[in-house]
Amino acid sequence: MNWLLKTEPTEYSADQFERDRRCTWDGVANALAQKHMRAMRKGDRVLIYHTGNQKCVVAVAEVARTAYPDPSHESDASHKTSKPNSPVVVDLKFNKRLARPVPLADLRADKRLADWDLLRIGRLSVVPTSDEVWNHVISLSETDV
Repeated sequence: MNWLLKTEPTEYSADQFERDRRCTWDGVANALAQKHMRAMRKGDRVLIYHTGNQKCVVAVAEVARTAYPDPSHESDASHKTSKPNSPVVVDLKFNKRLARPVPLADLRADKRLADWDLLRIGRLSVVPTSDEVWNHVISLSETDV
């Protein structure tokens, strides 16, 4: 499976992720986004998207550890298992930067991406991404504008 994860670059940027090489992806509160986090599996591919003023896909990562209980969540911190609706996190490993960032404007202008949840549900921070969409976004990053 493939995913797109959003981050505010002033909070955690692709630059910092590249330096860290691995990170725990946390802070996801939305119920649907949490459902998607629970579906993530080790080896899944991830597009990293900068929100805020940048609004572009910037990097590729991989799920390094399947979803597990958020250790910072008070009610689950002392438990080895989580309740069905308890917050989860995933560990990611940095793969590479895209050849060029792909701006949201380019994604919106492309009719082939019209049904992608990134464009349909703008506030969603964890977005399932089909192989077709994944390949298309990667190809957009490899073209000169």
